[in-house]
Amino acid sequence: MSALPSETPLSVVRPPEQTRTPASGARHARPLSLYDSWWTVAGAALMLCAAWAACVWISFHLTADATLHTAALFVHLASLVLGFGAVLVADYYGLLWITGRCSLQEALGSAGRLHLPIWAGLVGLVLSGMLLHPSPSSTLTAVKLVLVLLLGLNGLQAGLLDKRMAERASASPAPRLLAWGGATALVSQICWWGAVVIGFMNSRS
Repeated sequence: MSALPSETPLSVVRPPEQTRTPASGARHARPLSLYDSWWTVAGAALMLCAAWAACVWISFHLTADATLHTAALFVHLASLVLGFGAVLVADYYGLLWITGRCSLQEALGSAGRLHLPIWAGLVGLVLSGMLLHPSPSSTLTAVKLVLVLLLGLNGLQAGLLDKRMAERASASPAPRLLAWGGATALVSQICWWGAVVIGFMNSRS
């Protein structure tokens, strides 16, 4: 009796797994940043102007009682100390770099950490100022409101300046960037000191 040939068991043939490789042209989209270009800064500036106009309109139509007025005045002064103090420290680091007492990286890093208190102080000034009964017919008040708006716009473009400076921190900044930085610091000082002086004059009237 002859032996039957053994049947080879069927094996399940699995096709090799295809490794998915991303297409060479496919890239993850990077989130849009505020300081990507002048266009993004301009968009933020338009929103800032709209918010400023809304705050001005509300301040002229809002009446606060004596207690709320006193609390707003305290917050106003505290915001001034916070924001203006941070600006002076940031400019001081810039002066240290100009005089060769620190590197550009150190100056930019230290100034960058002060952006939050500067903006917090500016926002505090605007929000508390809405409760201080500004006079719409006062020329000084109008000038102060414009100075506050200029501070916000100057701060936006200063962020773009910091980014451009950081990109070239390993080399000497171009004269154009140095002139840009000097103009930014000058506008900042004029607006802050102007707002302080006008606020002092209004408090005496």
